Amino acid sequence: MTKALYIAALESHSGKSLVVLGLMQLLLGKMAKVGYFRPVIDDVKEGAIDNHINTVISHFDLDLSVEDAFALTQSQVVDLFNDGRQGDILDTIIAKYKQLEKRFDFILVEGSDFSSDGSIIEFDLNIDIAKNLGMPVILIDNARGKTLDEFCGNLESAVNTYIQKGIEILGVVANKVHPENVALVNERLKDELNTKTVSYAVPRVKKLSHPTVHEILDSLDGKVLFGKENLDNQTGSFGVGAMQLHNYLTHLRDNSLVITPGDRSDIILGALQANLSDNYPTISGIVLTGGILPETSILRLLEGFETHVPIISVQQGTFEAANSVGNIKSKIYAKSKQKIATSIALFNSHIDGELLLQRLETFEPKGTTPRMFQYNLLQRAKRHKKHIVLPEGEDARILEAASELCALGVVDITLLGNQEEIEKKAMQLGIRISHLNIIDPASAENFEKYATTFCELRRHKGVNMDVARDTMLDVSYFGTMMVYQGDADGMVSGAVHTTQHTIRPALQFVKTKPGIGVVSSVFFMCLENRVSVFGDCAINPNPTAEQLAEIAISSAASAEEFGIKAKIAMLSYSSGSSGKGEEVDKVRKATELVKSSHPHLQIEGPIQYDAAVDPLVGKSKLPDSEVAGQASVLIFPDLNTGNNTYKAVQRETGALAIGPMLQGLNKPVNDLSRGCTVEDVFNTVIVTAIQAQES
Repeated sequence: MTKALYIAALESHSGKSLVVLGLMQLLLGKMAKVGYFRPVIDDVKEGAIDNHINTVISHFDLDLSVEDAFALTQSQVVDLFNDGRQGDILDTIIAKYKQLEKRFDFILVEGSDFSSDGSIIEFDLNIDIAKNLGMPVILIDNARGKTLDEFCGNLESAVNTYIQKGIEILGVVANKVHPENVALVNERLKDELNTKTVSYAVPRVKKLSHPTVHEILDSLDGKVLFGKENLDNQTGSFGVGAMQLHNYLTHLRDNSLVITPGDRSDIILGALQANLSDNYPTISGIVLTGGILPETSILRLLEGFETHVPIISVQQGTFEAANSVGNIKSKIYAKSKQKIATSIALFNSHIDGELLLQRLETFEPKGTTPRMFQYNLLQRAKRHKKHIVLPEGEDARILEAASELCALGVVDITLLGNQEEIEKKAMQLGIRISHLNIIDPASAENFEKYATTFCELRRHKGVNMDVARDTMLDVSYFGTMMVYQGDADGMVSGAVHTTQHTIRPALQFVKTKPGIGVVSSVFFMCLENRVSVFGDCAINPNPTAEQLAEIAISSAASAEEFGIKAKIAMLSYSSGSSGKGEEVDKVRKATELVKSSHPHLQIEGPIQYDAAVDPLVGKSKLPDSEVAGQASVLIFPDLNTGNNTYKAVQRETGALAIGPMLQGLNKPVNDLSRGCTVEDVFNTVIVTAIQAQES
């Protein structure tokens, strides 16, 4: 079973609480540690607690603090969104959720309320959150005040949108349906949603929509006169006490709320007497309007009553107060035991919770989103901090990325270059580098040692000490030697130097791992809704079939190492057996070599790009393939195709390309593009640090 479930509404006052309470009760009967999380809560007054969180934590006695149960407030989300920092919203939510994930067997996640100025972005935000957290969703909507066509059409449209975004809809709940329409709504949703998901209609129950006296007190900013201990009384119908008492008594109903001017002592006393009589319904509370208090003699009389009827005074006139009470959107509070019990009973009567949990057992997240991938990279790098050397220390992009990485505590950094020039550059850019180690190869204490080692390693190539010393002045060679000697765990270069200049030293003396015949590279392509691995897009111009097979095997291993399930597509200009020619034959042979040497790998080839990544195209071209339409590792037949494709995808889709990451070396050395950004440097250093953990 997946470890989490997302409850999302389509509008305010949908009744999410009913589903949350019912599912929480069910889940706690099946597992010991169930957590609760709200990514975004409504703004609350200073010192106050979000009502949803307080209700769930209090009623179910969860081992969870309020601060740990949410990530952001509505105003914080709106501010970040308006500043163009949507990514920070998701990063904050992911980080907070991941902390809970470590503590609980299962987490029930409740989406936003659509009750603020930010509601215009909430539909998409709920989709983004569920997608990035990799959760299936239960969708809820409020049927009140809508036609059958309008209501069911809205739900179907929402379901389609979620599915198109790659999110599984576990179930749909049509809430607050008029009781006599429940069967009709159930039938209509079943027809419209068909096989997309299961659906349930839940009838509207008046006692859940009527406020407590406490809610009325808060909403009307009233003052308690009597019965403070009974403010949680649940109201039923309400009526204005403006007629004579003998007429008004005939209008009382169960849990009636009496609204009357404060000087109508006859109505006040008559209602209290009716509450004590077996011949009249129960009174839930009395609201005295106009800011008028009963006369002193009446107040003394009321003090002597032994009654469970709270009496409150409000400033509003009778008509205004009655309208305000009628407009209150009632909520469920921690003390609302009747409402909580009613909600759980409704859930159990109209929603098959056991079926929903069974559907959870078969749920599999559809890949890793870019945000989650980057979050996981950062956390893995922090787990075992490594030391990375950056030879191009005088480059502004390198300086900025290095400073940020060290400030976050992700890695230790050594910059190579002239210390005065590096410090001058940093000062001009306003970058703090006091926490970075700086080495000038020419004056480094290990310079002679490194030169001697290089001389010994390359003596068979005619290298003497003079040549070795000259070579060690080159920052790429010096940095690579730091890695070789264990003075650094990995190296990242290429912002200024060519790929050949960066990797030549590694090929000369770091060498390849046992059994590896070819060094290759991959890019982690962070697309809108998934992360794909592209290889080889940086190193090998025209690999043979044997080399292509090895690139595929190495790329699959890299994908798995970074949490991506490897489904390999060997790309070509044709799919299956349709194409002929030297190039497609090379891909076909490479595919067979992988199948024979690594039969456990899922691989398809030759296959075209569209058939590899588009489920519909894949099914039409290769209907029996376990890879077509689902490929996560895409192997290009040559460097020309691979390099141009990754750049085209990057530029045209806005995808983030992390890499190239070299694979096959004994120790990690990675190359940057000379057009790299600060973010590229940042991500490549993190990837290198993770590689160093495994080497």
